[in-house]
Amino acid sequence: MQENKKLPKKQNTNNKWFVFTTIPFQMGATIYVFYRIGGWLDKKYLIYNDWGTKSVTLLGIFLAMYQVISQVNKLNKNG
Repeated sequence: MQENKKLPKKQNTNNKWFVFTTIPFQMGATIYVFYRIGGWLDKKYLIYNDWGTKSVTLLGIFLAMYQVISQVNKLNKNG
């Protein structure tokens, strides 16, 4: 008997859908955390016109997009 069997395709597809459904929550959490950090920087260093919040939030958006692209590439490579 062979104990090391591959998972059926249906279960692998369900796993991919689970990953795709969690991506918006990961993006939202990442962007929100960077937004809060930017707000904290604005208050701590008295940054004019909320530039700390804007720039750090934009950095969070880029990081969230990088996470999504890397996860999708990893799913395509393994699939």
